Amino acid sequence: MATSVNIICKRTVVSTKAIEPGKYLPLSVLDRFMEKNHIRMVYYYQSSEESELGKLTKKLRETLSEMLTHFPIVTGRLLRDDMGHWKIKCNDAGVRTIEAKAKGSVEEWLRSVDREKELKLVYWEDMHQKPYYWSTFYVQLTEFEEGGLAIGLSCIHLLADAICATNFMKAWADISLGNKMVSPPIFHPLPPQNTRNKKPNNSYMGLISHYKSSIEKPISIKESKYTTISMGFSHHMVQACMSMAQINGSSSPSPTSTPFEALAGLFWVALSKIKGIQNGLVDMSICLNSRKMMGLDQGFFGNSMLYNKVHLEENFNLDLYENKFPQATKAIRDTVAKINNEEIMNLIEWLENNDINSSTMMNGHDFVFTSLEDVDPSAIFQDMLKPIHVSYYIEPVFGEGHVLILPIPLEEGPLGRVVMVTLEEEEAIKLCEDEFISQFSPNILMKCVNKY
Repeated sequence: MATSVNIICKRTVVSTKAIEPGKYLPLSVLDRFMEKNHIRMVYYYQSSEESELGKLTKKLRETLSEMLTHFPIVTGRLLRDDMGHWKIKCNDAGVRTIEAKAKGSVEEWLRSVDREKELKLVYWEDMHQKPYYWSTFYVQLTEFEEGGLAIGLSCIHLLADAICATNFMKAWADISLGNKMVSPPIFHPLPPQNTRNKKPNNSYMGLISHYKSSIEKPISIKESKYTTISMGFSHHMVQACMSMAQINGSSSPSPTSTPFEALAGLFWVALSKIKGIQNGLVDMSICLNSRKMMGLDQGFFGNSMLYNKVHLEENFNLDLYENKFPQATKAIRDTVAKINNEEIMNLIEWLENNDINSSTMMNGHDFVFTSLEDVDPSAIFQDMLKPIHVSYYIEPVFGEGHVLILPIPLEEGPLGRVVMVTLEEEEAIKLCEDEFISQFSPNILMKCVNKY
C-alpha cells in the first residue's frame, strides 16, 4: 500500500549534559488528575530539497538530544512519594525515539489520511506495570520516500498538557535552527492559595460542582467505534461565523465572540442535530487553558487545562437550529467569562483536600470542546522546514466525543482555525454532509473512510 509505515529502529535519546543527581520534581494535583489521558500530536513538513533517507532524521535526533538538556522532567521517570502521589526522578533515562519510513510523498499521504493511518505516525505505549522503566514521552520521525517528514510526539497527560507539548516542539525547533529557545520551560509549583479572610462563596463553586459530578458519575463507555474528522476554516469564514454568532434584536449589542466560542457554538448545534436531539442541545463541557487566569507564564510546564460545564438558559430557543447558534455561543462565552482566579484556587484546594484519585476522567460524559487557542503550531526546524499541517489528539475518547479547536499553521490570516472532531463513525459521515457547517466552506482535511 502507498500509505504503509515501516518502523526502522527504536532508540533512547538522552540529553547532551548530565543532570544533577538526586533531583526530583513533584507533580501538582492538576497533573495527577490527568493521569489516565495522553496526548498525541503529528506535525507534517515538506522537505526543502531532495536528500537521502535518514539524513534529516539523524540531524533531528542530534538536536533533540541537545534540547532535552532543558527538559529534565521529560527524560526522567515516574516514582511514588510517601503519600502515594507521582513524582519525577530526574535521572536522564531518556526519550524513546522511533525512526520510520513511509511510501509516497507527504502530500499524497495528506490527501487520503484518516485517523487510523495518522496514528501510525505517532507511537505510544500505555504505562508499564513497572513505570520506572517506562518512557513518558515518545518521538516518532517518519520520512516519506518521495519527499516529506512527519514528526509525531506523544506523552502522558500526567506530565504535560497540549500547551507544554507544543512548547516542547517549538523549543526543539529553536535549537535545530541554532538559536536559543524563545520560551524556555518553567518548572515551579502552582500558585499558592490565598487563605486570608477566606469564607465560603457559592459564586465560586461552579468548577467544583462540575468536577464533583463528573467524578461521581460512571464513565460512559460506548461500543461504537470512534473516528476523527478534521476541518480547516479560513480567516474570512471564521470571521463570518463570529458575525453570525451575534445575537440580533437585543437592546444592547452582544460582545464579540472569540474564534473558539463561535466555532464551538456552531459545532455544538450541528452535533446536537446529528445526534437527534430536538429539545435543547447535547450535554457539553469546555476545556480551557487557565495559565493567564492563574498568573502563570506561558512557558509554565505542567497541567493548567480546566473543564467546566456549559449550561443553557431557561428561555433557550428550541426552534430552528440557525436560531440556536447565537444562544449556544452566548452560553459558551458566559461560561468562559465566569472562570476566574479565585474559583480556580478553590478547585485546586478542593482537589487537594479530597485527595482525588487518578482513576477519574473528565472526558467520559459530555461532548468536550477543548480550546487550543494558545498553541502556536508554527515550529520551524532546520533547513527552514515549516509545518504544512498539524493534528492533535487527547486520548482516550469516551462519552459523546471530543472537539479540539486550534490555529492553522499556515499564513492564512490570524483567525484561521482547524476543528478536529472525534465521534462515532455513523455520526462522522453525517457531520461531513451537514449543511449548517457547509455554509462556511470548510476544507475537509481528514474524513471518515467508508470501508464497506
